[in-house]
Amino acid sequence: MPIETPHDAMYTAYCSGPLFCPEEAAGMSAIAARLEEAGFATFLPHRDGIEAYVMRLANSPLNVNLLRVRDAIDRAIFALDVYQLAERCDGMAINLNGRVPDEGAVVEASLAFALGRPVVAYKNDARAPFRGRDNSMLAGLYGTRVDDIGAIPHALRNEIERKRRTDASQAAPCTDELRRAIDLGRTIWRFLERLPSGRRRPEAAVKEIARLCREDGRRYAR
Repeated sequence: MPIETPHDAMYTAYCSGPLFCPEEAAGMSAIAARLEEAGFATFLPHRDGIEAYVMRLANSPLNVNLLRVRDAIDRAIFALDVYQLAERCDGMAINLNGRVPDEGAVVEASLAFALGRPVVAYKNDARAPFRGRDNSMLAGLYGTRVDDIGAIPHALRNEIERKRRTDASQAAPCTDELRRAIDLGRTIWRFLERLPSGRRRPEAAVKEIARLCREDGRRYAR
């Protein structure tokens, strides 16, 4: 599933990493900002994805569990991320800072690798299990690792362009389940793009996303 982007066009980067406290979210926002300053478009889950709505409800009396949509939202987050990696984004920057890598980010990097998207790792943290080195299975997912946040855009652009030179004619295999996730993710993304700025009434957005997931389930159950 190659992305048709002219050589001189803006690249889109998926920003992957921990985002479940203010410090983590700020770190991810800083990575996105550096990429955007260098001319990239970015997908930042807690700003652009379903997390922007779900996380607002996490400490609300009207939370995701009370809306009875947790399973659907899990499916929606997965599908949207798969779509971003498979069709919309040219590459990924993964933030490996932390005592252990964020498990969601590791899955996203694995998906990017399997889909043929280049991955650049950023790590400016002395904590690592093997004398400063990552687990071999994690290290195999990324092409370059940098310890300077300012080096991410240059490294990612190089990896994207190297990948296009060497793998331009190769497309990742697409199973029925993968295609289904991509299609659902695309539908959800188009819905999110239509929402007004300011993200008013996040509970209404969450309910609509859950409806789209249930509709998808019914369609494939027939």
